Amino acid sequence: MSDNQPFDPTATSIFGLAPVADDVEEAPVALSARDREAVEALPAGSALLIVQRGPNTGARFLLDPEVTNAGRSPKADIFLDDVTVSRKHCQFIASNGGHVVRDSGSLNGTYVNRERVDSIELHAGDEVQIGKYRLTYQPSTKQA
Repeated sequence: MSDNQPFDPTATSIFGLAPVADDVEEAPVALSARDREAVEALPAGSALLIVQRGPNTGARFLLDPEVTNAGRSPKADIFLDDVTVSRKHCQFIASNGGHVVRDSGSLNGTYVNRERVDSIELHAGDEVQIGKYRLTYQPSTKQA
């Protein structure tokens, strides 16, 4: 409101700081030497998901079978114990030597490189966000 305009008691005014953008780019987390060794040792057709941010930072999950389920259920192949994760959150499906992530109708969604997805093919270094967890996808470097 400028000084030249009369005061309107029915108008809504907002005071405070400007909103913080959610899409602030963060530098990708480099793989540790141990993580690089683990990726190099993977058999062809498999991959690792490495937790980079969130609870259990540094944890690794092997994507080896045809379908790997991720969620808050203790029965999930990848158990992510946080209320921001649905019980059956998403699936990682082996496809053409790589993997596709498919959301399972989760409440908070599955994101790849900060974009909400229903289903998408993953590429080396992609960041998959499941609730508070941010995991990087690291496929085997070996050919089948």
